[in-house]
Amino acid sequence: MSSAVTPANIVPQLCGDRWQTMESDRWTEVYNPSNGQVIARTPLATADETATVVEAAAAAFPAWRETPVIDRARVMFRYRALLDEHFEELAAIVTREHGKTLAESRAEVNRGIEMVEFAAGIPSLMMGESLPNIARGVDAETARHPVGVCVGITPYNFPNMVPLWMFPVAIVCGNTFVLKPSEKVPLSAVRMIELLLEAGLPPGVMNLVHGDKECVDALLAHPEVAAISFVGSTPIAKSIYEAGTANGKRVQSAGGAKNHLIIMPDADMDSTVQALAASAYGCAGQRCMAGSLAVAVGGAGDPVVESLIEFATNLRVGPSDGDEQIDMGPVIRDDHRQRVAQYIDIAAEEGATIALDGRREFAGDGFLVGPSVVDHVTPEMRVVKEEIFGPVLSVARVDSLDDALAIGDGCEYGNGAVIFTRSGHAARHFKQHFNAGMIGINVGVPAPMAWFPFTGWNHSFFGDLHMQGTEGIHFYTRQKVTLTRWPQEGESHLDPVWKSGK
Repeated sequence: MSSAVTPANIVPQLCGDRWQTMESDRWTEVYNPSNGQVIARTPLATADETATVVEAAAAAFPAWRETPVIDRARVMFRYRALLDEHFEELAAIVTREHGKTLAESRAEVNRGIEMVEFAAGIPSLMMGESLPNIARGVDAETARHPVGVCVGITPYNFPNMVPLWMFPVAIVCGNTFVLKPSEKVPLSAVRMIELLLEAGLPPGVMNLVHGDKECVDALLAHPEVAAISFVGSTPIAKSIYEAGTANGKRVQSAGGAKNHLIIMPDADMDSTVQALAASAYGCAGQRCMAGSLAVAVGGAGDPVVESLIEFATNLRVGPSDGDEQIDMGPVIRDDHRQRVAQYIDIAAEEGATIALDGRREFAGDGFLVGPSVVDHVTPEMRVVKEEIFGPVLSVARVDSLDDALAIGDGCEYGNGAVIFTRSGHAARHFKQHFNAGMIGINVGVPAPMAWFPFTGWNHSFFGDLHMQGTEGIHFYTRQKVTLTRWPQEGESHLDPVWKSGK
């Protein structure tokens, strides 16, 4: 154990009504990426320990399912007030364990709170449909019912927001929940759940477990688990989907991305470059909606690259936990920093031009790497095909919008894409035909807000119902259809149609 870690820094799990510190001989360290110091230790649950947490959630399900939906929603009203009261504390935790700038952490917490606001309105969104007299004397109605124990497996890049995509909706829909956050950033999850319990959630409705593949495999196989939500890399998303569905679970599994940013020659260059930089370098590029490939159409290439270099060179990169003037903080781990840096070498070896190399010496021991611009890339290069998940923006040059669309058609991912233009015709053509589920027009990061689904396509999503919006409600509920007939006195219970055999 590092000298920076004491027993008080061991991250607990929540099983039913008990916070527990597991006595595991397997664990991982939690770092402050700004200074490289170990700040906590995450024990990794065994399959048996994981099963115990699931069984606590299953035990709480019958009573919670019967709790009136209005009462379930009122927990979220109280929870929203507590999140707002502790807003700065929650943002500071994100910055400390993830490395985002404080402004980015505040934005993340805000987006999470929006999901809680959405969940508080679920009673009206869960309402069913009815049609009287669908047959003679027969009325039909639908109702939405909870599915049971739901599981969320969440990534390190949004330790506050992504769990809030999941558990508020699942809980108000009447389910119980087990959260398995990234072992790299568990502190945000612990604090969010503490506040949820303070809001009056009954024991066992919300549970927390930490772990690696052993824990995840146990969650995917446990017979009491009904639904699994996952966000992470595409290979793992695909594996989660296949294993979960093979075990009879419903699964929504969001994977990686390679988001394209199309710059038309008529785009306003100043605002476009600012949006490009915010998209590519925000959160140090560690987000599935980050712009990763800029596609300059016609004569837009040189102006875009020149302006990007000037803009990115002036970004202030440094430790994010003590300086609110920083524009870009560290990446999550030193090995991730090395992985990002390797892509710059790979691009050069494959014939790209390194217009701006973000690898340089920084003071301190933080996991810092500066913004990079890789110019003259082509579709067969790895920096075009693979998700880097760091502050590297590649630039391709094409002759026409259709050429840009063709690059998108060849991409295995399909989260988001953006066009910068003054042309309504170009924007409409792009919106109709680009091969991605979330589209931006003069918007750098086309991530939808809570009321709309997060609609990744292709290998960016595995499943049928996306997170957020009404699709999220449909995922966490199942429909029941009831046909009702009340015969008059002396009338047969059998409709004449059935008696006739027709």
